[in-house]
Amino acid sequence: MKATLTVLGSGTSMGVPTIGCDCAVCRSTDPHDKRTRPSVLVEYDGHAVLIDTTPDFREQAIRENIHRLDAVLYTHTHADHILGIDDLRPISFLHKPGKLPLYAHPRAAEFLRNMFRYIFDGNYKFGGLPLLELKPLDGTVNLFEARFEPIAVIHGESEIYGFRFGSAAYLTDHSDVPETSLEKLRGLDILFLDALRHKPHPTHSTVENSLRIVDRVKPRRAFFTHICHELPHEETNATLPEHVRLSYDGMKLEFEI
Repeated sequence: MKATLTVLGSGTSMGVPTIGCDCAVCRSTDPHDKRTRPSVLVEYDGHAVLIDTTPDFREQAIRENIHRLDAVLYTHTHADHILGIDDLRPISFLHKPGKLPLYAHPRAAEFLRNMFRYIFDGNYKFGGLPLLELKPLDGTVNLFEARFEPIAVIHGESEIYGFRFGSAAYLTDHSDVPETSLEKLRGLDILFLDALRHKPHPTHSTVENSLRIVDRVKPRRAFFTHICHELPHEETNATLPEHVRLSYDGMKLEFEI
């Protein structure tokens, strides 16, 4: 079936512009250089699945006119991927039936439960709590007739998740992609990869390393995300192959799920 992927955020953990920075990209007037924290929305057959709740989720949801969610998937528990969880409140109130399900690796689900105890442990009686249900995810999950497969990637010293769904895959934070995971990325129309900058980083991929992954798995189209303020949008795109581009906030792509 047809699906649409919307890039809610394409930036690194500090966002672009970065607080206190006066570099050319942070001062850029090109809207493609304004990057909120990394997240995507996948919509198909009247359903909407969110990947990660960034600290910018409220801004992203208002910008993209998000009125409903049917599920949330989490890649991992770093702050730039989870701290918008409370902004799920108004959407969770509209979710029918029951609570809005959140899917995460069992360790990540336990982390979320402990960090946001006021939401999940049932002991807080304040009004207006998000209506959320944690669901540990340790394998493929079928959501509304679409298959979401976790793809293990290495993020520094941690193993976290990316996801493949139909002919698209989203890998947002990785310094390495294991061989077994590369094999799961064959035959893609769309591949999203982490490409922080050109200079090596201990927990993130570089533009050059991600280009090598593209060459290995040969998607029809590839897009880089988790981009810092060292990569100006227009200038960087001019150096990339035609089928590879930097993503940007608000980008929309169609694919088969």
